Amino acid sequence: MATEETAGGARKATKSKLFEFLVHGVRPGMPSGARMPHQGAPMGPPGPPYGGNPAVRPGLPSPVMEASRKRPAPSQQVQQQQQQQQAVQSRARKKPLGFPGANEMAARPMDMREPQSDPTLGSNAKRRKMADKILPQRIRELVPESQAYMDLLAFERKLDQTIMRKRVDIQEALKRPMKQQKRKLRLYISNTFNPARPDADDSDGSIASWELRVEGKLLDDPGKQKKKFSSFFKSLVIELDKDLYGPDNHLVEWHRTATTQETDGFQVKRPGDVSVRCTLLLMLDYQPPQFKLDPRLARLLGIHTQTRSCIIQALWQYVKTNKLQDSHDKEYINCDKYFQQIFDCPRLKFSEIPQRLTNLLLPPDPIVINHVISVDPNDQKKTACYDIDVEVEDPLKSQMSSFLLSTANQQEIATLDNKIHETIESINQLKIQRDFMLSFSRDPKGYIQDWLKSQSRDLKLMTDVVGNPEEERRAAFYHEPWSQEAVSRYFYCKIQQRRQELEQALAVRNT
Repeated sequence: MATEETAGGARKATKSKLFEFLVHGVRPGMPSGARMPHQGAPMGPPGPPYGGNPAVRPGLPSPVMEASRKRPAPSQQVQQQQQQQQAVQSRARKKPLGFPGANEMAARPMDMREPQSDPTLGSNAKRRKMADKILPQRIRELVPESQAYMDLLAFERKLDQTIMRKRVDIQEALKRPMKQQKRKLRLYISNTFNPARPDADDSDGSIASWELRVEGKLLDDPGKQKKKFSSFFKSLVIELDKDLYGPDNHLVEWHRTATTQETDGFQVKRPGDVSVRCTLLLMLDYQPPQFKLDPRLARLLGIHTQTRSCIIQALWQYVKTNKLQDSHDKEYINCDKYFQQIFDCPRLKFSEIPQRLTNLLLPPDPIVINHVISVDPNDQKKTACYDIDVEVEDPLKSQMSSFLLSTANQQEIATLDNKIHETIESINQLKIQRDFMLSFSRDPKGYIQDWLKSQSRDLKLMTDVVGNPEEERRAAFYHEPWSQEAVSRYFYCKIQQRRQELEQALAVRNT
């Protein structure tokens, strides 16, 4: 479909330009060899300027402490140690030795990988958003040429909004019943005659027989997929001469079922060497179903065969035209003499019309064709043709449905989206690396001090050391204001422990 190809092509072109600009720095209107000024190659792992000394490493649970101890409770030590070691090992895989430690993790930007592309993430992970493709303001200030990428991003947003609005319009249009289009179905009825052959080996060849064919095709069919002949009919009945073939073999019937296989035509073969008169009864398969009106109601409304909704609409039009609606109670209709003859009541409710209408609706009349099956050899090539008016769906409806269900360009667009997200992530990481290196070049001494503090914290986590051994080694550490209270708490806990031991010993002795 032209609309689908145009929309898909526009989206693919926009995605390709976004990716090309991010990777090669080629902006719209620039020569193919022109590039953005390179801001520096990767110089090491990312890391923000260092500052602050968090007491607890980000991402780890707070240790559960005993009331009388500085160390974690024994029941919590093993679990806490395992978690800390796993976190440090995971950290070590991402950072070579000699680079910032735990305090940099809180300042780093969150991982921008798409959750769906990572099989380790859960199924409830959030999808990537449009904001993930926006370059941060600091990068745009650093690289003025990135404004071309932002312009492309704004154009892509407008294009997506337009396509989405059109898709919603198409979905709403498909919900409403579309007007059926009338087409000509040309019906071909022909027959062949096989005379008897006395020298035939099989029994079929020794008996004269004829074969009747009923075929047809839709004239000027605009659809890409040609509809089968049987798809236009609900049933087909061929009635042969009852005197020749008896009461049990003179009817040939075909009726549509849920498992019916569509066919391009029907054929009937019977023995005989004389011309046979037959009658074809064709019942069209109306979609939506149509009904034949009772003769009295048909004359009143001027409708012979129509759908239920059109019949009710015509009834309502008749009521409005003749002012039959009760002026005091709008729910009722005051029947005139024609309505009284048809519905057999002087007054009825609007809600009663569908139920009363059911008895006045009949199956539509079949198409009746009289045909003579000729066994004259001179008439074998003659074919009877009939044109039947049938209603078919508007071909635009199938095209709109295929547009909504089409996924021809979705895979390629998703691939380009992933590349754009990965490139944006790489740009952000390069910016962090640049800031990291600039901070080291401006203040090497402060950087080394922060790095040593980070390594010290990592070492404590790996060796399960709590506190600061260097400060605890000095006597001044124990003259702090908290030391007296800590000693009192320590002795109080020891006394409580000894009391519990004595109570347990006395309890055992008494028993």
